[in-house]
Amino acid sequence: MDWLKRFLRPKQDNFMALLIQQGKYTIYIVDALQAYLRKQSDKKSTHAREVEKEADEIQRILVHELMDTFVTPIDREDIFSLSRALDNFIDYVYDTVDELEIFKLEATEPVVKIAGLLHEMSIELHMAITQLMDYPGVAQEHARRVKHLENQVEDVYRLSLAALFQGPQDVPQVMEILKTREVLRHLSNAADQGDRAADTVMDIVVKWS
Repeated sequence: MDWLKRFLRPKQDNFMALLIQQGKYTIYIVDALQAYLRKQSDKKSTHAREVEKEADEIQRILVHELMDTFVTPIDREDIFSLSRALDNFIDYVYDTVDELEIFKLEATEPVVKIAGLLHEMSIELHMAITQLMDYPGVAQEHARRVKHLENQVEDVYRLSLAALFQGPQDVPQVMEILKTREVLRHLSNAADQGDRAADTVMDIVVKWS
């Protein structure tokens, strides 16, 4: 019967600890991106890759725990949705570093600006998850700030795309524009995933209220 007790026992501390850890890694990966933008080097891109791999391992452990547990502190769908959104956020930020390196692109002003907004977003995400169990109202406030930051990212993204496609002169310039657009798109996608994580936090709060 021990296996049954273990299967039925709530693992609130496990799940929240893993989600909080994922939240920390959203900060770590944006820190790695900003470090790379300040001075591009193989060492800094390697560090970003290591952060992304460590974050993937945390998410794998969480999914394993989820499959191995019958009773969860919050809906298992919400746990999985939040974890997946955080993992996707981390992946898209890492993809930005990867493509800057592959395309040999210098950091443009919009990329630096969006990276700064994503850094603020990652801090708010982490705070939202940290406060979720004990102070759901506070968690909801942090989630709202995440959504506000996502709107700011989209504003910068749209304006930068409009400026990017004004008057390309030749084929090499067109290629440069297309590469830059891909980098900006990854940053925009990261913000979308942060927004999705914030929505899940708010859904959890509503279910509890």
